[in-house]
Amino acid sequence: MRSTSTGRLAALASTVLPARPRWALRHPGARVRPSALAVGLALAVSALVPSGSAGAADEYEWAALGDSYTAGVFVGDPRPPLGDASRDGCDRTSDAYPGVVRRELDEFPPGKYVHLTNVSCGNATITDIADTKQTPISPVQPPAAGWPAVDPQIKRAKLNDETDVVTIGVGGNSLPFGGMLLKCLELGATPGKSCREYYTSPPEGEENIQDKLARVQDEYIQMLAKVHEAAPNAKVITVGYPAVLPEEGSACNRLALTELGSIKHADVDWLRENVLTQLNNTIQRVTSFFGDSYVDVYSSSVGHDACQPANTKWVEGICGDAADYWPAKLPGTLLNCAPINKRVTLVHPNAAGHESTAFHVERAIRIALLER
Repeated sequence: MRSTSTGRLAALASTVLPARPRWALRHPGARVRPSALAVGLALAVSALVPSGSAGAADEYEWAALGDSYTAGVFVGDPRPPLGDASRDGCDRTSDAYPGVVRRELDEFPPGKYVHLTNVSCGNATITDIADTKQTPISPVQPPAAGWPAVDPQIKRAKLNDETDVVTIGVGGNSLPFGGMLLKCLELGATPGKSCREYYTSPPEGEENIQDKLARVQDEYIQMLAKVHEAAPNAKVITVGYPAVLPEEGSACNRLALTELGSIKHADVDWLRENVLTQLNNTIQRVTSFFGDSYVDVYSSSVGHDACQPANTKWVEGICGDAADYWPAKLPGTLLNCAPINKRVTLVHPNAAGHESTAFHVERAIRIALLER
């Protein structure tokens, strides 16, 4: 049971690390630095917290697990670098939120150095975190024989009783949300076809949305149980998904692949309320059941969805701006963004989106470490 003094330290953490002001959320590239007093308080408070059984004496251990929304895919420089023999096809990048958070923790250490092990992987599902080997699908410089399968992420991260913090951002690919978007694009280009109807009363062999969400909940429960078993002393932090879709589907230009392309406005609204919102609710509900911390990145990202202007959006559209190494054509499909001088981004966060997520995740990690 948490001591009274530790509880007070947790409360103090929320004052040491105040919420980001609105101007900074509109301009996430401008980092809000803690004042000298706040930094001093953070260091002093963390020094008062007794060390638990987890973690090496001179550093904290943080493992970042997750899918492409954690890995970054096209944001920043590839990690490992292009051409490196250790590349695994997972498309982790330098400016994804784990890297942004690590740099902030290096600059303002929470008492001890925080060592990051980032094993997130594009296209990862919930079961890939703890149970199944994943075969990466990176389109960037794949080997002739394709990418070899990688171990479950809790194994790759070497979670153990010395792991202090585990962050997890996963769930979308288990629906799969990306596949649903592509189906909605296809149906949106066909008069009279509805994405909502397709997933509410699907053809034989396809789960309806209620069954998808129920399965995701069961998988998430099993996954968190195994994370806790592998890292029994760790603070576990789950990360939800941002507002990739607008509050009103009519805000989207259906002629623009830089937004949501041919997806019907009514289907955009359905995807937001009945898929994305329910997915986040599921993650938050299971997280609370385990007594873990949930990071809401949706609320602060409303108004920065894929249908906003380029200087406002924190999520790229079907086609969008990405680093030069990222492809303009989606392999195995007819989707080609080259004619509009864009890359295939398939509704993923850009650098501003990762910066916003990093702010919230960094705060959650600092609070978790104050409670150790």
